[in-house]
Amino acid sequence: MSFSGEVKEELSQKVSTARHCQIAELAAIMGMCGGVVITSGDRYRVKIQTDNLPVARKCFTLLQKIFNIEPEVSIRQHQKPQKTRIYNVLVPKHEDALRVLQALKLIDGHMEIRENLTAADNILLQRTCCKRAFIRGAYLAAGSMSDPNKSYHFEIVCTTQPKAVQLQEMIGCFGLEARVVERKRHYVVYLKEGSGIVDILNVMEAHVALMKLENLRILKEMRNSINR
Repeated sequence: MSFSGEVKEELSQKVSTARHCQIAELAAIMGMCGGVVITSGDRYRVKIQTDNLPVARKCFTLLQKIFNIEPEVSIRQHQKPQKTRIYNVLVPKHEDALRVLQALKLIDGHMEIRENLTAADNILLQRTCCKRAFIRGAYLAAGSMSDPNKSYHFEIVCTTQPKAVQLQEMIGCFGLEARVVERKRHYVVYLKEGSGIVDILNVMEAHVALMKLENLRILKEMRNSINR
């Protein structure tokens, strides 16, 4: 498993005890890889689609804990590229989907879905602990890290610029200077410094990965010092 995969596996097993943090994390995942299906008669269904098993598992757990919902899970296998598995986590009942959307503040008082399922200016994200949970959910859904043996690079891919700027500002609340770059019609929030990546792992509470990265950094610095 890659280092990025190890981080996601660790984060998928961390479930906040506070309901407001659970909601913030689910809101991030929903905004990054979720959608709303509107059937005949304006009936809603919530669907989260991912090619990452830890993300699907985390969604299932959060929906259970927050709403006491048993979502449906299906798996499709794409032959290309590399026989990728796609996991679908579905809330099929209109009443349950409505509860989810209202709790995540993704639907307004007129029953209108917020554009791009954005959580911008969301009251859910006022607490520091909820900001941590949101960043954790965003990384789980759309993030990756390079192998720290080779280079230091952390990124989260956003579908719109407002989502990227929101995430950049949220990371900035923890004293970290993330940057945003446009790439293939997406907006990437990234960090490149080793110390910054250690800090963002701490923000997301990926403590096992943080210790592993710190050990690797110490070894690399020792080798560089010996080489000099």
